[in-house]
Amino acid sequence: MTRLLILGSANADHVMNLKQLPSAGQTLMSRGYRLEHGGKGANQAVAAARLSQNDTRVDFICHLGRDAVGQAMAQAWQQDGIMPDGITYTDAQPTGTAMIFVSDKGENVIGVSAGANATLTPEALEPHLALIEKADYLLVQLETPAVTVLDALKHAKANGVTTILNPAPAMVIGKDLFRLVDVITPNETEAETITGIEVTDEQSARMAAQMLHQLGPQVVIITLGKQGALLSTKDSCALIPGVQVAAIDTVAAGDTFNGALMVALGEGNSIEEAVAFAHSAAAISVTRAGAQRAIPYRHELADS
Repeated sequence: MTRLLILGSANADHVMNLKQLPSAGQTLMSRGYRLEHGGKGANQAVAAARLSQNDTRVDFICHLGRDAVGQAMAQAWQQDGIMPDGITYTDAQPTGTAMIFVSDKGENVIGVSAGANATLTPEALEPHLALIEKADYLLVQLETPAVTVLDALKHAKANGVTTILNPAPAMVIGKDLFRLVDVITPNETEAETITGIEVTDEQSARMAAQMLHQLGPQVVIITLGKQGALLSTKDSCALIPGVQVAAIDTVAAGDTFNGALMVALGEGNSIEEAVAFAHSAAAISVTRAGAQRAIPYRHELADS
């Protein structure tokens, strides 16, 4: 059995639909409001679970508040096949919260309050080290404390686990972390934050990828929205086109891509095949509104 492990955030997403994204100081009336389950870690875990086959186990290390929305999240994840072993409830903070504005063009801006995610400290990680030791792949992001992400990556590398870093949200992080990463998956903004290179096209993405390689990761995948993704390894560098669809909401696109990428790698596919699989899953997600409710199931990729 292949074991996939995600460590990361879980948020209650408060989503408003607007004609356009607001500018500074502007108040706009929402065309709709909904409360959804989100958070980059949780979204990626759900994507991995829904896109996996029966011979794969998906675990998710996270912290939830001891509140109704946290309990509802955990129940929904288990229905998708995520194992409960890594899920911890805390009285110290409520479940994390995100405020999301989505325009008619499918663009979005997001603000996040960490809540219980901030309590996922290195000390809190210790009871879950066995999950890391048993994993084949570990996927992490940056919505939980960076020191905990660093400790998880150290433990993974010490136990021969393949590590994937989705460096989102964009922030400056210590270089020690990158040396523990096998595969890194930034978007244009995140690649620029790390390298200082403004990524606007394939050429600038190639330059950023080379700098990212120098930091440690052997595989660099820079997602470029509608252009696809630049895949750079020690042997080659090429733009892998995405699947062209009419996007209505891109909130779940990056997380679906990352969860799908890990699933495909866990099934023994080449990195090129894994990126193509991830493109297919992300393409379906952007044709639907929402975060986790937009993430497709495996049979939907076969039908598409």
